[in-house]
Amino acid sequence: MDLDVELRAIALGDTDALARWMAGAERPLRLSLRRFAASVDTEAVMQETLLRIWQVADRCRPDGQPNSLLRLALRIARNLALGEIRRSRAAPTDTGMNDPPDPPAPEPGLPDPALWQRIQDCLERLPRKPAAALAARIESAGALPDRRLADQVGMRLNTFLQNITRARRLLARCLQQYGIEVA
Repeated sequence: MDLDVELRAIALGDTDALARWMAGAERPLRLSLRRFAASVDTEAVMQETLLRIWQVADRCRPDGQPNSLLRLALRIARNLALGEIRRSRAAPTDTGMNDPPDPPAPEPGLPDPALWQRIQDCLERLPRKPAAALAARIESAGALPDRRLADQVGMRLNTFLQNITRARRLLARCLQQYGIEVA
């Protein structure tokens, strides 16, 4: 699918068009950043990329090939990640000749099993419709626009979005009961 159908509206400042574009662009962008995950905060790179796309979309000119804005975003993301790697390598690390070497960074562990169990408990408590909407959104991982997800779960778009909002609110409230604050 050519995401450039949203380019003109994005360039004119249409935030809904940007949201639709992001829904289609998020997965390829995240996949392109996977190779940098060990060295760079890819979520920060992703957010900075999307911010920059919003700022420069009005200057992006289609070149006859599909997805010119996505290709620009992929280039921006790659350059940001490479820049972060360069900066981290150039950072001074002088600890002195006699200082003991730094211990190796711990291997990333599995998520906290107790936290995971609390989240699962809260998800199971959700009413049927908000749970279905949230599950659809999570399972799509940004690959499908909300309109398509709403159709899949048999809801109108507005109803789907209301159920997502309700699910988030209920999930946050449930987690707060366990003492887990959600921003």
